[in-house]
Amino acid sequence: MAYRDRSESVLLKTLRILNKRMKLSVDDQRYYQNQEKGYEGEVRFDVFTEKLKRSCYILNDLLLERNKSSFQLDSSLIFQDTYSLFEVKNFEGEYVYEAEYFKTLSGRDIQNPLDQLKRSKLMLSQLLQSLGCKLTVEAYVIFINPQFTLYQTPPDLPFILPTQLDSFMSKLDQKPSLLNQSHKNLADKLLSLHQTESPYTQLPSYEYDQIKKGLTCSKCYSFSVSVQGKRVVCHNCGCEEMVSSAILRMVGEFKLLFPDRKITSNVIHEWCGVVNSKKTISRTLGKHLMINGVHQWTYYEWKVDK
Repeated sequence: MAYRDRSESVLLKTLRILNKRMKLSVDDQRYYQNQEKGYEGEVRFDVFTEKLKRSCYILNDLLLERNKSSFQLDSSLIFQDTYSLFEVKNFEGEYVYEAEYFKTLSGRDIQNPLDQLKRSKLMLSQLLQSLGCKLTVEAYVIFINPQFTLYQTPPDLPFILPTQLDSFMSKLDQKPSLLNQSHKNLADKLLSLHQTESPYTQLPSYEYDQIKKGLTCSKCYSFSVSVQGKRVVCHNCGCEEMVSSAILRMVGEFKLLFPDRKITSNVIHEWCGVVNSKKTISRTLGKHLMINGVHQWTYYEWKVDK
C-alpha cells in the first residue's frame, strides 16, 4: 500500500473542466491531453509498485524544492539502503533514440526524458544529503505503455522498456529491505516538504461569461442530461446520479474555476442549468455546506471536513 497515494492534480482537474466547457486552443488541447495521458501512465505504474512484497515506503507524486527550484518525482520507493525514483512516461508509438532528443519515425523531436531524470536525481540527492540521509539514489525512466518502441537504445541507459518491466519489478522485489524508524522519519519528512501547487502550472485564460453553463454527466461529461425526480439521467451513456450529489459536484467545479467567488443559490442555479428548483439547490447547499449571512446576503462555504 502506498504511503502517499496518488491523486489527480488541481491542474488536471481544472483542465478537464475547461475542456468540456470552452473551446481550447490547439496548444492548450494538446497540453491537456498530455496531462491526462501522463496521469494515466502513472496510475498504470502504481499497479506494479503496489504488488511489491518487499518492505518499502511508496511515495507517489512528490513535488519538492531544493535551492529554490522545484522538482517532481512521479513515483519513488524507499528501501533499506536505496531510494529508487521513477520518471514515468506514457509515450505511444515508435521512436528513435538520439543523445539530445527522441525522434518519432516522422522526424518530430521530443525532449530526451533522461535530461529530466538526471535533474531530479541530482536535486533529490542534494536534498537527502541536507537531511542527513545516506541512502543511495537510483533513478529510472519507466516507459509504461505496451505500444511503445524505442530503436537504437544504448543498453547502459536507465531506461525500462515495456518488455522489461516485469523482470525489473521482480529484481526490485528481491532487494534486502528491513525498514526502521529512520526510514519512516524520512518518508514523513518528505511528505511534510511536499508542495501542493507547482510554480510551473499554466492554465488557459478564461472568464465566467466565456464558460458554458450546465450540469454534466459524472461519467462521460456530456451536457445531455435531465433531472428525473431525485436523479440526474444522462441521455448519452445512461449514467444516473442523485441530484444532490450532482449539485455538490457542480459546486466543486465552480469553486475550482473561481475560488474567489462566493457560492450562492443563484450562482449555483445558473451554473447547473437543468436543476430548475432553487429550493432543491438551497436545501442541498444548506445541508452539506456552512451557511453564512442571511436573506439575500446568504452564501455558503465548504465545511472543514469537506
